Amino acid sequence: MKILVINKKVVLSFLLFTVLAGAALAYSGEFGNKLLAVFNGDKLLPIYCVDTEEKKIAISFDAAWGDQYTDGILDILDKYNVKTTFFLVGFWVDKYPDAVKKIHDRGHDVENHSNTHPHMSKLSAEQIANELNITSDKIEKITGKRPTLFRPPFGDYSNRLIETAKANGYYTIQWDVDSLDWKELGAQPVVDRVTRNVKKGSIVLFHNNAKYVLEYLPLVIERLQKQGYEIVPISELIIKEDYYIDHTGMQRKQKN
Repeated sequence: MKILVINKKVVLSFLLFTVLAGAALAYSGEFGNKLLAVFNGDKLLPIYCVDTEEKKIAISFDAAWGDQYTDGILDILDKYNVKTTFFLVGFWVDKYPDAVKKIHDRGHDVENHSNTHPHMSKLSAEQIANELNITSDKIEKITGKRPTLFRPPFGDYSNRLIETAKANGYYTIQWDVDSLDWKELGAQPVVDRVTRNVKKGSIVLFHNNAKYVLEYLPLVIERLQKQGYEIVPISELIIKEDYYIDHTGMQRKQKN
């Protein structure tokens, strides 16, 4: 016969965790969010979305491969009077400098998506800084404006990345609504996925060279505008000072 020996400390720890987690889930608002954040330990998070009472969202385009749809995207955005954010990889900037200037000249955020599109969590702090600053130098040379936002390739990040980006003057940006446009399932699945999942303060991920981008983009914009959303660049959506990021990745204003 096997005798099960239960460690009292383990039981007490489990019970404490259960009580605290239950309290956090039951207690709505900031307290619950901060309590749950405790269980993340020292894990740092990028900005996935923003806590706002205004019906504002941001849509963004990652540019790493190809340029065939960029002019069409810019024309659609002009048509609907929408300004967005483009995250550019350094080698894309090298290959398409005229497109970089067009994006900037037409009023959109031109931001940083690394220089070589690596897995940033595998890099040293020095390598991360190089990836960031080499690309920003390239963009600033073309646009006259230095990026302040950074989106890590593959959504891959670490504490070291977020700390290094901040030390070099960047907010690290993710997304809370993934269009999955890279799966090339057609325009309508993208429209449905985005418009069903956005909320106030959402950041939507698109790609500038997605196969159906010129089909889904006007449909997404029209539906979001009919729902009453204002689409703004990420730089206008995020909180610049006195903020914290809760356990969900939502950026919130720090209350005094």
